[in-house]
Amino acid sequence: MKREQRWMKLSVLSLIMMLILSACGSKAATESNSASEGSSSESVKITLLNSKSEINSQLEQAAKDFHAENPNITLEIVPVGSGQSPFEKASALYASGSPTTMMMLDTGDVEKFKDRVLDLTSESWMKDAVDNSTAATTFDGKNYAFPFSIEGYGFIYNQNVLDQAVGGTFDPKSVQTTAQLDELFQKIAATGKSPLIVSPMDWSLGAHYLGLAYGGQSPDRAKVDQFITDLKAGQVDLASNAVFNGLLDTFDLMKTYNIDKASPLSGTYERGPEVLGKGEVGIWFQGNWAWPQISSFDTADGKYGFLPVPVSNNPDDFGNTQISAAVSKRILLDKEKSTPAQQEAAKKFLDWIVYNEKGQDFLVNQASIIPAFSNITLEPTGPLGKSISEYIKAGKIEESMSTLPADHWSKLGASMQKYLADVIDRAGLASEIQAYWSNVK
Repeated sequence: MKREQRWMKLSVLSLIMMLILSACGSKAATESNSASEGSSSESVKITLLNSKSEINSQLEQAAKDFHAENPNITLEIVPVGSGQSPFEKASALYASGSPTTMMMLDTGDVEKFKDRVLDLTSESWMKDAVDNSTAATTFDGKNYAFPFSIEGYGFIYNQNVLDQAVGGTFDPKSVQTTAQLDELFQKIAATGKSPLIVSPMDWSLGAHYLGLAYGGQSPDRAKVDQFITDLKAGQVDLASNAVFNGLLDTFDLMKTYNIDKASPLSGTYERGPEVLGKGEVGIWFQGNWAWPQISSFDTADGKYGFLPVPVSNNPDDFGNTQISAAVSKRILLDKEKSTPAQQEAAKKFLDWIVYNEKGQDFLVNQASIIPAFSNITLEPTGPLGKSISEYIKAGKIEESMSTLPADHWSKLGASMQKYLADVIDRAGLASEIQAYWSNVK
């Protein structure tokens, strides 16, 4: 009997111990699960280096909208300073040990940072990226950048001003040669308005306008690339190149009819959309990214479009009926300093842009960007985005030079500024351009 009582006491004691251990295990599991849930909802701050100053306010609003749907993620927009290239800014941030989580860079900058950023090849949006939009940022089979925007540029025209100039409805197809452009400038001037404004920023003159001298060499991109190779090797005589000279013939017209002719280097970017939107000038050399600024001054009821920049008096020559366009800006994700949580939050923001209704609205309607993703069916609402899209659909595109060296626009933009101000002549400009390329490694 005593033995049975002792056994029963031991059994009860064992049962109590098992219950205690089970309770402890359950509590530990609960605490572990709670901790895990807490870590997934911890607050994360990420940053984006923005090299498109004209959409800074739109990006800041997008950051707020994204935060509203993802309360644990705070996104701060860090603008690139005036006069500084995206490459220089990103390099400086890395040198200081504090790179942004995301960097919006030019296409040609991506390869220089590929060892410091994430491989994005497996991201879900890759399957929806339009054809060839990631080719320029893919190295050894890995894509390192998110194609943020397709942009195009040329002569933006104010339809109302040009209608008045031609005494009817202006037809953009009526200007396909340098001589026809000259005639149009004369007609605008005859109304008492200025034909156009030339914005003297080095990035506009060096990357965009001068870029046409390269991209306009041939519709075959392989021949354009060979032209650049020959420039580096000193095997091109720009002074006798037909496209280069034709482009400068057009630029000489622009200098003649420039509203700021008396002080050509005094202009600012902000002045361009104001005088065009108010109808003080008929034409501005710029891109579709300028619509948010133009719209704030618009008195033409949104009637604007693009004219190509002619390079000859033969309408059949390549470039005379084409608009320069390409994927221009890319977003890269840092892997050196950002935490796994920050990286995932940044990826979530990119997905939000591509697949979320508000993200798509930001891209197309608010920032007036032509998306590089086939799943986004929103049509550009701004007239400039619509105009570029029409050129794309018609196959009238000259691929923009988006892989130029990082210092091209600043160094050769300065050369173009000297030519604009008549500090150097055409031969001097050609000489400076060839000297630059001979030093490019």
